[in-house]
Amino acid sequence: MNATTFSSPVFVKDGNCIVREIVSIDGAIDFLEQWPESRRDLIHETALKACYDAHDGYRPVSVVRKAFISFAKRACILEDPTSVVPWIAPSKSGSGTVGV
Repeated sequence: MNATTFSSPVFVKDGNCIVREIVSIDGAIDFLEQWPESRRDLIHETALKACYDAHDGYRPVSVVRKAFISFAKRACILEDPTSVVPWIAPSKSGSGTVGV
């Protein structure tokens, strides 16, 4: 785990109802920068500022993760990891690769 990686991933729904796994400051920044401007609010702005502050070394990664979770809850896009993980876990049978 490097200095920008979250202690555990955060799962959120994007605009296409696809669940995305956010695992780092850079991933959170990308997600927040792509968020529609019409849906941005003070919590979005605060989370994005926390991301940039942590990226520059002014805040710990744990603060960013908490801010991103607060944003996701407010936006109603936070997914429960226990409901997501079984769907993305590798298969116990087979190699998990697709032949071409």
